[in-house]
Amino acid sequence: MIRFTLNGRLVETDQPPDTPLLWLVRDTFKLKGSKFGCGAGLCGACTMHLDGAAVRTCILPIEDVDGAAVTTIEGLGSRADPHPLQVAWVEHAVPQCGYCQSGQIMSAAALLAANPAPSDDDIDAQMSGNVCRCGTYPRIRRAIHAAARKGQGA
Repeated sequence: MIRFTLNGRLVETDQPPDTPLLWLVRDTFKLKGSKFGCGAGLCGACTMHLDGAAVRTCILPIEDVDGAAVTTIEGLGSRADPHPLQVAWVEHAVPQCGYCQSGQIMSAAALLAANPAPSDDDIDAQMSGNVCRCGTYPRIRRAIHAAARKGQGA
């Protein structure tokens, strides 16, 4: 039995230990915000947090999350209390097709948790593993800066 915390709630599963976390979260726990993109950990659409770090869950076996804390986009904020990045994403009209956006936001949230005032270079380095086929990178960067300013009380 594998046990971990999912969005603040203790969960357990008896799925095979090599099951990718993405599929467990989507199929068993019915949290559909994180997406399947490449299956090789290269595009970032499946990004969640594992103990606060951004990870690619399409290649992360659930045996590696035993005892850990996993946060999905659904656990980052809510409609009633959105994360500053979720607010900034709307304010800056970041999504175009929207498919990659939960992964983008989760990577950005991990960045801001570690570096509350990132430079353009910091943002580019953190976000380089997240692919946006629509090319909304300039809006993503602006939204991250806006969320950082709000996080600092500006």
